Amino acid sequence: MDNKRLLAAIAISIGILLLFDLWNRPARDALRQSAQHVEQSQTSGVPLPQANTALNPAGVASTGPTDGAPTTPAPRLRIESARVQGSVNLRGARIDDLVLRDYRETIQPGSPNVRILAPREDSAPYFAQWGWTSADRRTAVPDSNTEWTSEGGTLTPSTAVTLRWENGTGQRFEIVLSLDENFMVTAEQRVVNTGAEAVQVLPWARVRREHTPQVAGYYILHEGFVGMIDERLREEKYADAKTEAQRRNGGPAFEQEGAGGWAGFTDKYWLAALAPVDQSARNRVAFRATQEGGQDRWQVDFAPPAPVTAAPGATAGFATRLFAGAKEVHLLDAYATKLGITGFDKAIDFGWFYYITKPFFYALDWLYKQVGNFGVAILIFTVVLKILFFPLANKSYKSMSRMKVLGPKMQELKERNKDDPAKMQQEMMALYKAEKINPAAGCLPILLQIPVFFALYKVLFVTIEMRHAPFFGWIRDLSAPDPTNLFTLFGLIPWDAPAFLHMPAWAIIMGITMWVQFKLNPTPPDPIQAKLFSFMPIIFTFMLASFPAGLVIYWSWNNLLSVAQQYYIMRHDRAERRAEKAVART
Repeated sequence: MDNKRLLAAIAISIGILLLFDLWNRPARDALRQSAQHVEQSQTSGVPLPQANTALNPAGVASTGPTDGAPTTPAPRLRIESARVQGSVNLRGARIDDLVLRDYRETIQPGSPNVRILAPREDSAPYFAQWGWTSADRRTAVPDSNTEWTSEGGTLTPSTAVTLRWENGTGQRFEIVLSLDENFMVTAEQRVVNTGAEAVQVLPWARVRREHTPQVAGYYILHEGFVGMIDERLREEKYADAKTEAQRRNGGPAFEQEGAGGWAGFTDKYWLAALAPVDQSARNRVAFRATQEGGQDRWQVDFAPPAPVTAAPGATAGFATRLFAGAKEVHLLDAYATKLGITGFDKAIDFGWFYYITKPFFYALDWLYKQVGNFGVAILIFTVVLKILFFPLANKSYKSMSRMKVLGPKMQELKERNKDDPAKMQQEMMALYKAEKINPAAGCLPILLQIPVFFALYKVLFVTIEMRHAPFFGWIRDLSAPDPTNLFTLFGLIPWDAPAFLHMPAWAIIMGITMWVQFKLNPTPPDPIQAKLFSFMPIIFTFMLASFPAGLVIYWSWNNLLSVAQQYYIMRHDRAERRAEKAVART
């Protein structure tokens, strides 16, 4: 019975890892084949025709451009800070030009900076916009072709700017933009009514994506619509949003009214999201998907639940924040705390193991700040984990050591009772009990590693802090697979080997360390178990070949520490047993 349990535990462990590997192999293969292509597709997308209509931002009258849209270049207002640069499009009040100064598309030093937002003239339009809809059907409001005047010069962290437009009937529309030191823009929309009658308008803010980006990993990572609405995380993939919008006959794929929150589009490393300044006020948020000119368009918008009224001589306003930048863990945490944006850190998809994964990141990040290398931080972190699991692993390795010593006796029992399996099992259990051995102890270290493996994989895959983080030698990006390959003689043969023949140096090192570790283990008496154990190092070597290099380095180092610990325990246990026998003889 215990042999069957051991076999089942091992099979389940391998099955989980194999399923995990098959589930996420497409994303990892794409990353291995061309990291540059993946990064560019996340920020640039595929070329699509320019749209000439806008989605309805709040369920009332449209504010999109018309077929007679201006063809002359739009006036622009510069955006400058230590971390971003770009411009505001004064035609339509859009931020549609934003580049991140701290991040490049590839690991090459001269690689272009990552572009987070792009104008409609680009191959991958992606922008934020603010506007109004006329709720009383008589008030003229600015539209996507309106050219605003600006006051304040360049938008910087120390200088706010004001956009103004007057409709000629007594209403002045204003958008005051301010920028912090990182990636947050605050937009305060105001309508100043100098007319003789009250007006009703619906202010709105939206993030609009006029292309469909290539996602990095459909299952392991969420990319698409995301938001925290009424303290509940809402995620919608592009394909699912499109299906839901079609089911609703062109209506929003998702729409809900709630207090505060935030919503936008998340990529693997980047986020463009809106959040109302007043997190206690109720607003309406919608995820929209439509087709224009045969191309998919995506939009997230915020608006008050009802139009605002500006009485004669009064001002009505609505304020939102736009985050457009890198999903840095500590930065999102700070915004959540200081600005009261609930669950803003959930924009990073830490997954099911959130309460393990995020502490893992904090630990690795702290270690990185001490040693200056994320690879070294992973090695130190592995040592800490081994220390934490030391008592449990000691019991396991001690039991395995005694099983190895008892191997000949177990084989003798098997031969003596080969025609009576029940008696053989009974005598083996008696032997286990007499020697204080747990036959299932051998797979315990593997079972313990599974949640650690998943959590560390998630940290390496989703956190931007790990992106382009070097180790030593040829490992220049711990979040990407090891680029070397045995089948090209590690670069000596100029051959682009297919994905299934990718066998990097670190995967081979990992396989060797696992083989050594398994050699220290007792040979299972059951031939099926023995065969399974003998193939495990090979299975794991091929399975981990396309995983991020940081994860393979972790597994290799963990194996080496386990071998050292196991070797020490086996020697110590043998010495103890010799001493016990010596005492027994005297």
